Amino acid sequence: MKFKNPVISGFHPDPSICRVGGDFYLVTSSFEYFPGIPIFHSSDLVNWEQIGHVLTRESQLPLKRVHSYTTSQGIYAPTIRHHNGRFYVITTNITIRKTFYVWADHPEGPWSEPIFIEDLAGYDPSLFFDDDGKVYLTAAGFPGFGPDGILQAEFDIESGQLLSECKLIWEGTGGSSPEGPHLYKINDWYYLLVAEGGTENGHMVTITRSRNPYGPFESNPNNPILSNRSTKLPIQATGHADLVQASDGSWWSVFLGFRPVKSTKVHHLGRETNLAPVEWSEEGWPMIGINGRAEVEHETKSLPLGEPIPWQEKEEFETASLSPTWNFYRHPAQGSWSLTERKGSLTLYGQACTLNDYESPAFVGRRQQHFNCEISTWMEFSPNEEGEEAGLTVFMNENYHYEVAKTLKRGKSILLFRRRVGSLWKVEKEVEYDESTVGLIVNATETSFTFSYRKTTDDLEVIGSGETALLSTQVAGGFTGLYFGLYATGNGKVSTTPARFDNFHYVPSGEN
Repeated sequence: MKFKNPVISGFHPDPSICRVGGDFYLVTSSFEYFPGIPIFHSSDLVNWEQIGHVLTRESQLPLKRVHSYTTSQGIYAPTIRHHNGRFYVITTNITIRKTFYVWADHPEGPWSEPIFIEDLAGYDPSLFFDDDGKVYLTAAGFPGFGPDGILQAEFDIESGQLLSECKLIWEGTGGSSPEGPHLYKINDWYYLLVAEGGTENGHMVTITRSRNPYGPFESNPNNPILSNRSTKLPIQATGHADLVQASDGSWWSVFLGFRPVKSTKVHHLGRETNLAPVEWSEEGWPMIGINGRAEVEHETKSLPLGEPIPWQEKEEFETASLSPTWNFYRHPAQGSWSLTERKGSLTLYGQACTLNDYESPAFVGRRQQHFNCEISTWMEFSPNEEGEEAGLTVFMNENYHYEVAKTLKRGKSILLFRRRVGSLWKVEKEVEYDESTVGLIVNATETSFTFSYRKTTDDLEVIGSGETALLSTQVAGGFTGLYFGLYATGNGKVSTTPARFDNFHYVPSGEN
């Protein structure tokens, strides 16, 4: 029997995993989206259900921009571990350039306030609990702030204090950007798993081992143990892995990878979570996948597969809180959104900032997880002042997004389709529209988005289209993937007119 990759589709990079009994828990990077660090549960490693987020309070996740040196800030590469009945997640918030960890007695939370770690010039942190009671913190050195390689120190898990100086323990095999380290103890060997080669096409996983947690380490002569570089395989940039042993003794690895569109060679869904079996050589070295390659399909072997998690095509906004699939872009302003102001609707009030700004727009979105799909919503919005605007966006970042929206222009209510691509933007089409309610639709394929609107369920008018490649990571930069978002803005001032979205449909179609 076989399973298919990715096991968690869409923008879910840097997976880290732990097992507790017969249950597996997994976290991924979330960058500037809030709540932060999605957490998933599985009983078979293949079928995953999101059970919440680790960082659900603004006090846990400050995201106010101080610097604009990179498009994607926020949470980078969390690691999850379980020890003595407690869960720990450690990560780096690049926005404030600080590493911290949180803990919880249950994976659903609540999770503690952050415990910040001083004197660590590193990122992509990981925790290892040794069988002698010692705890080690392992991280990648910040370029320009110390040695380029993997750092490690003994660590007090109660106070968050380093108990020793950070020591450079491995510089990798020579690939660029050695990062994402994880330390394990297997058969009296300390294995150090590392990502190298950057997080694009040269990405790879390498491993080294020692009898001592500080080394000296001997490199696996068959490194890399996972890489799809220089191949035409459907999954590319495989790397940033974590290892886990199932209860039957079998070993597995989760890792990131993206699926480029065949005709354009670029990708827009983001880096996704994949799974592959791990085999061990007679010399005691692991190999991930099939001869170090990750395929779309792998054998389940002894995995007792359960039933797939049903895809939820329709969101009615009937509950008092959003389901875990939804995110804000940074922290939502107080009063900018509500699920209770009108039951059965998501209500948004436009803020002064827009989708083009490094602030917190009135935006509620979810990841695009399929190449081929249809997105639709019914919106009730009657703008009273010039500049009030609300609609549906396909969003990569502040400089790269498309939207179909309703606004007031020169006293007339109009629908518009707009494209923002870098420093270039254009309102492609405008049509007068006097109805208070409108259906907004996006049809996605591997290469294009088609935007439409309707007055009733029976009519449909196309208003514009845009290429997926122009919103790809290779064009837009950053480390995220596309979102489908509901948004509102006052274009320079806070809007007093509510935009109410009565539902949201996400229907996958065709091959994905």
